[in-house]
Amino acid sequence: MAVIDEIRYRARSALWPIIGALLLAYFSYHMVQGQQGVLSLLQLQTKVEKAETLYASLSDERRELEARVALLRPDNLDPDMIEERARVMLNFAHPNEIVILDSKPARNIR
Repeated sequence: MAVIDEIRYRARSALWPIIGALLLAYFSYHMVQGQQGVLSLLQLQTKVEKAETLYASLSDERRELEARVALLRPDNLDPDMIEERARVMLNFAHPNEIVILDSKPARNIR
């Protein structure tokens, strides 16, 4: 009986540290691997960096297009810009120009 009592006493005294260690392991795992863990944070930061890069390139392109549109507004007409757009859209050329046809498809001129 003394041996069984000693085993029970030691098991009872070791129970709380084991439970604490298991809880610590559980929360540590979810802190790293969980839905809102460290790895998810790193993946989210990578996505944010890619989105910021895309945003920067698109905002540059938008500024360029807005500048070109501003040249076509009625209050600020640029004759060169109107002529360029008419040539591109209507396939016109001056009589004294030489036109060289290329078999490659035409690119959108910006």
